[in-house]
Amino acid sequence: MNTATNALAPSTTALPQRPLRRLAASCFAVFTVVATAAMPLPAYARATPESFADLADEVTPAVVNISASTTVEARNRTLPQLPPGTPFEDLFEEFFNRRGQGGNGDSTPSRPRSSNSLGSGFVIDPSGIVVTNNHVIGDANDISVIFPDGTRLKAEIVGKDSKVDLAVLKVKSDKPLKAVKFGDSESIRPGDWVMAIGNPFGLGGSVTAGIVSARGRNIESGPYDNYIQTDASINKGNSGGPLFNMNGEVIGINTAILSPTGGSVGIGFAVPASTAVPVIDQLRQFGETRRGWLGVRIQNVDDATAEALNLGTARGALIAGIDDKGPAKPAGLEVGDVIVRFDGKEVKDSRDLPRIVASTPVGKAVDVAIVRKGQEMTRQVTLGRLEDTEKQASLQQPSTEPPTATRQALGLNMSGMTDELRRRFSLKDDLKGVVITRVDPNSNASDKRIQAGEVIVEVNQEPVTSPADVTKKIDDLKAQGRKSALLLVANAQGEVRFVALSIE
Repeated sequence: MNTATNALAPSTTALPQRPLRRLAASCFAVFTVVATAAMPLPAYARATPESFADLADEVTPAVVNISASTTVEARNRTLPQLPPGTPFEDLFEEFFNRRGQGGNGDSTPSRPRSSNSLGSGFVIDPSGIVVTNNHVIGDANDISVIFPDGTRLKAEIVGKDSKVDLAVLKVKSDKPLKAVKFGDSESIRPGDWVMAIGNPFGLGGSVTAGIVSARGRNIESGPYDNYIQTDASINKGNSGGPLFNMNGEVIGINTAILSPTGGSVGIGFAVPASTAVPVIDQLRQFGETRRGWLGVRIQNVDDATAEALNLGTARGALIAGIDDKGPAKPAGLEVGDVIVRFDGKEVKDSRDLPRIVASTPVGKAVDVAIVRKGQEMTRQVTLGRLEDTEKQASLQQPSTEPPTATRQALGLNMSGMTDELRRRFSLKDDLKGVVITRVDPNSNASDKRIQAGEVIVEVNQEPVTSPADVTKKIDDLKAQGRKSALLLVANAQGEVRFVALSIE
C-alpha cells in the first residue's frame, strides 16, 4: 500500500522548464476541462445521493433483529460394555459417572442443547406483523423480535413458506409500531439506488447502500426464483431484512449472498416484493400458502426445439407431461403444446410459468395461450390447488405390438420393444415405443444426454412403435427442409422429456 502511494505522489525532483506558450496551452486545456465538467448532465444521469441519512432515520425504527432459539434433545449415548473382571473397570465407571453417564453399557440421555440463530426482519403493520426469512426461524420454538430501542418482544409464527423462504411473525405491543410498506419492484431497473438495513454478524442495525445489479436472477434455491441482485453489502445476519428504494418502500427481502468467504463480495439477492406480497397475504389470511396448480410438467424451449415445433423464436414453456388428475387435461392441453401466455401474462421461458401459476388464485378460470403444431390457440383452465405431496404423473401411450427390427439413425441404435430389452433396462411394463440400445459418443444425441435404455415415444409429436417409424419420420422432415427432429424420450420409469436433434 505504501509503495503504491509513493508511486502516485508528485515527484520532488526538478522539472524541466517549458516554453511559455506551451504553459499557456496547458492552462487553456485545464480551463476547457473545468468548463466542460460544469455543463449540465443529461437528464438520465443523476448524481449520487448526497446522503442516505434522512431515509435511514425514517425507516430504521421499523427494522428489527430476530433471535430464534431451538431446543434440541441430544441423542442417547450408549457406553461400551466392559468385560467382567477388566482391570480398569472401576476407573471407567468412575470416569463416566462423573460426567452423568452410566457405565457398563448404560444408555442415559444427555442434556438438551440450544441452537440459536440471528437474522433481520421488518414491521409491515403497526399492530405487530413482522416479515423475515423462513430460514432465519427454521423450527425455532422460542423467537424474539428486538427493536432498535432495545425493546424485546416474544413472537409467534403466523405462517411460513419454504419455497419462497418467507415467514410472517406476530408480536404484541402496548403501542402502535413503526411500519414500512412495500413498493413496486417491477419498476426498478439495474442501476437504481437501493438501501439495505439489517443485523449483520449480530452487530445490530446497520445501513448499507448500493445499486440494483440485475433482476430475475435464478440461483436455483427453489421453484420460484426471481431474485433482485444488488451490490449493497449483505452479510450473515442480514437475512430477512428489507431492501429499500429511494422512496423508503420495501422492494425486496434480503435472502442470500454469493460468496466464497461467507462475507459480502457485492453479490446479494433479495426476494422481490412482487413475489413476496402474495405469499405474505396468504400466510396472514390462511396461515399457509394456497398456490394455483395447472398439473403439467414442463421444460424449456431452445432454438432447436423452437425450429422443430415451427415456433419461430425460442419462447414459452413446453408441456412434457400432463397429470391425469390435474386441471390441464380436461381443459384440452396436450403434451407438445407450448404455453406462451398465461392469464394475460407473457411466458418468456419455462421459469416464468410456475411463478405465474403459483401466484394465481385457486379456482380462477384463466385463458392459456398455446402454440400447437405451429398454430396459436387459447384454452381456458380452472386452476386447482398445488399440494406439496403431488407427484408428477407419467404419460401413458397407446398399446401396440412392438416389432423386433433394429436400425440406426441420429447416432442412435434403436430396437423395437421386446421382453428381453424390458428386463435388461428395467423398463416399466406399460412403457411403449422404440428402445435406444446404444448412443454414438460423438453424436448430437450424446451431447443432449440421451442414454441407452431410454425409449423414443414420439417423433415430432407423432407416436412411434418401431425403428422404421423413426427413420421414416426423419426422412420426411429432411424432405420438408427441416433442420431438426423433436423426440419425446422416456426414461425407464416413464418420465418423459423433449429433445431436439439435428438431422442435417
